Amino acid sequence: MTAASAAVVCLGAALVACGGGAGGGGYTAVGGVPRQTVAAGKPTGSVRMVPLDGPGGGTAPAGTARGAGERPAAPPAPDATGTPTGTAGRPGPHGGPGPSQSPGHAGPATAAPSATGRGTAAPSRPAPGPTPSRTASPAPADLTWGAAERADTDRRWCEKVTVPFHNAGGTPVRSGTVTFGTHIIGALGVDWATVESTAALPVPIGPGARTDHTWTVCVDAWRVPLGMHVETRDVSVRWE
Repeated sequence: MTAASAAVVCLGAALVACGGGAGGGGYTAVGGVPRQTVAAGKPTGSVRMVPLDGPGGGTAPAGTARGAGERPAAPPAPDATGTPTGTAGRPGPHGGPGPSQSPGHAGPATAAPSATGRGTAAPSRPAPGPTPSRTASPAPADLTWGAAERADTDRRWCEKVTVPFHNAGGTPVRSGTVTFGTHIIGALGVDWATVESTAALPVPIGPGARTDHTWTVCVDAWRVPLGMHVETRDVSVRWE
């Protein structure tokens, strides 16, 4: 050990002599190198070795852990229609970019908005036109008649009878009959009997028309002896 110590001293002296240059004196370190006091960190779990990026710019395979200062890649910015503009797929097996997504496998298509930002409105249905009104059916015939007007003839068993008619309905009167009731009056004003007779109605009588007609109404001559006369007081009408 003594010989070893002497050798170390001699070697130090030689280094001091060599350290000095032509322009200055040499120097030597005094004391030993300080020892590291802080223990180095050790992994507490399993360690997985991940190769670094190569010179070609490849990335680590999918599913590997990122480094401490590595940030995730930002998603591609969407265009005006809301669809991402980026076409890169997953990285390839050797770190290169994967195949781009084909347009046929894109997400569900949405209607593109118009220039104003609003969708195109569906064409409105045309407004319905006025409903044609049904033609009202005309009102049925409505025939009325007034009091009979009598006039004498040259025969005491006959007289002329005029009756006025008015059709207040919407259709014409096409057929009908008129029934007269003729009273036989004695010389003293006694009503001895009433004889009925029937005549045809003067048709047609149009809607709203007014007309009158005159008939000669007679009874049997033997019913009216000398000094007696006839009076047609009753008039009834049947019409269709």
